[in-house]
Amino acid sequence: MHIREGRHTTDIEPKRYVFSPQKTDIDHIIVYGRNGNLILDAVRWLIKHNVQITFLDWNGKILSTLQPPETTNVKTKFAQYHAFEDDESRITIARKFIEAKFDKSIVVMDYLKQRYPEIDFDFSEDIEKLKSANSIKEIMGIEGGVAWKYWNEFNKAIPGEYDFCSRIDQYRRATGAGDKVNVMLNYGYALLEAECLRAINTAGLDAHVGFLHEMNPSKNSLAYDLQEPFRFLVDMAVINLIESNKMDNNDFIRTESYSLRLKPSGAKKVTEEFNNLMNKKVPYKKQSVMWSYALLLKTRELAQYLVGKRKTIDFIKPAYNVERQDSDDIRQKILNISYSDWKKMGFSKGTLHYMKKNAEADKPFTMNAHVRERLEMWEEC
Repeated sequence: MHIREGRHTTDIEPKRYVFSPQKTDIDHIIVYGRNGNLILDAVRWLIKHNVQITFLDWNGKILSTLQPPETTNVKTKFAQYHAFEDDESRITIARKFIEAKFDKSIVVMDYLKQRYPEIDFDFSEDIEKLKSANSIKEIMGIEGGVAWKYWNEFNKAIPGEYDFCSRIDQYRRATGAGDKVNVMLNYGYALLEAECLRAINTAGLDAHVGFLHEMNPSKNSLAYDLQEPFRFLVDMAVINLIESNKMDNNDFIRTESYSLRLKPSGAKKVTEEFNNLMNKKVPYKKQSVMWSYALLLKTRELAQYLVGKRKTIDFIKPAYNVERQDSDDIRQKILNISYSDWKKMGFSKGTLHYMKKNAEADKPFTMNAHVRERLEMWEEC
């Protein structure tokens, strides 16, 4: 099978990829843009190799997805429908999705606060309210309040040139992308939705019947539900792109309707950063699994819970490590330590000079474990 990327510019030849039968190392292809060709032989080849094909439109929304044959366990779907029709069961599952979303929202806030001390948040009152919520409408109302707080604090980590105020206001959610941050988030959430659809398909569930989100024609309600505990990965991907200055103006384009869109070059950067996080390993049940596999495991656990093979359901685990090496505290120590003190600790002047440049550059950086340990032990006189 031969794949050629679209032509982004006239001076760069598009990359070409060749995959041999039974030796392909891909499981998902994203098609983004308005032009191109896909022959039926290629579709057949991909489906037989269990490769999902997702088509995104110019707005970064999912147009359609072609998936390998789904698991044909009708008992699972019937159990899903019965749980949806039972108010108590539906509310219990919906609450679990939002509990996990709140937990991961705190993870992102804690991660950002290490670098941006001005971030200030407290979701404790909302978490208590969620415990006693007895309707989907009430759960969604509590979630909306936390989302408003979350995006206002998230904004404090975004440089002014990105012109990002918030993703929502007190009265409505964002319906379009008028700034770079929102266009990246929208595209990232579409990638996450595609991953959720694949997990749902594998677990034998119905993507159109969710518990938190209402059923709606052509809407993948269960995929939206499953996104909630994993949206933080998209948020982290966008933060990483912004902090590392990987995105530039040439990665975006303004349409005639004044909406902002990702060019293919920008879409590729967001996709790569999202995949980096999805491929990151995390401890779960005495194993080390990638986040992409953790999503599949949680979907399977939901299916098992619905058919009675599990007594409880939880989307909070696995946990995400929020510690970062380039925290504000570490940066200040690097900038304040003298070359003489650094030399007494057994390190070279050149190493400290390089670290000071990193600290001043306001970009993410990492350090060797022994260097960071010594630095954390150092105290100013």
